[in-house]
Amino acid sequence: MELIAGDIGGTKSWLAWVTGEADGMPQLRFEQTYASAAFATADDLIRQFIADSKLTTAPDRLLLALPGPLHAQHTTLTNLDWTLDAADMAASLGIVRVRFINDFQAAAAGVATLTAADVVALNPQPAEAGGVRAITGAGTGLGLAFMLADAGGRYRHYASEGGHIDFAPANALQLRLLERLRAAYGHVSWERAVSGLAMNDLYRFCCAEQNAAPPDEPVDGAALVARAEAGDAVAEAALDLFIDLYGSWVGNVALLFQPRGGLYVAGGIAVHLQARMQSPRFMAAAGDKGRMRGVVERTPVLLVTNSRLGVQGAIATGFAMP
Repeated sequence: MELIAGDIGGTKSWLAWVTGEADGMPQLRFEQTYASAAFATADDLIRQFIADSKLTTAPDRLLLALPGPLHAQHTTLTNLDWTLDAADMAASLGIVRVRFINDFQAAAAGVATLTAADVVALNPQPAEAGGVRAITGAGTGLGLAFMLADAGGRYRHYASEGGHIDFAPANALQLRLLERLRAAYGHVSWERAVSGLAMNDLYRFCCAEQNAAPPDEPVDGAALVARAEAGDAVAEAALDLFIDLYGSWVGNVALLFQPRGGLYVAGGIAVHLQARMQSPRFMAAAGDKGRMRGVVERTPVLLVTNSRLGVQGAIATGFAMP
């Protein structure tokens, strides 16, 4: 088997070419990351990857984990101007087997590949064997998937578009944020508040709250962290607000699934803000659920620090394809 597996993100795409037998250990041939927006189509990205690999063999399978809702192996991505159809892509690229899954379904599959060194406990509670698992995370957008164990103890992975659930403020400050976001976007999902795309809006909201002049240029997550480290009080407030919002969202996921097998927090933002994620502030926001506080407090919450989670899950899924 010659498999190309990819974790496609709104900002970055991570591709790996692996070989091996379906019941064996995949052997990595080539791996590369790309800026997603540098390509007009997913086909262009795959062609570039194949050319860069300089491999003379031809791939016979392609598995892509995609950030968007799938229907009949067809999708238009949420935060990237690409429309993909598996059958059309197979014909265009000359690859026999092409399959798409949701990006957080791949992340869920990747959980089985993690070691103890790949996670940090944010709420160190014992995991229940065979218990429901969930995984969520902020990257360019906000993803969510869940995992159920079958009769043999093997976890099955299920995608969702839970990141687009209606945003609900937890206090007066967040209510004002909701009003600002609603004026800008109409419908306000949790992704509008907890994601890389949200960072600019959070910073500008905090500028307005503190009567500070906003910058002319957009402020992404990296710039926001740099501003905070340089002593920008508004940037510090924006990051505190982000942690409160992220924690509140994770607490919602804990209530929704009661994932006693583990609630995994993934995505590039959590890794970059690891110290803040490990602060008491995050779990305080997660547990602020009134009468249901105890449900959250009993949930094992784990931060995934392995940046290859998505592509590892895509590889595992590709090798399990019938």
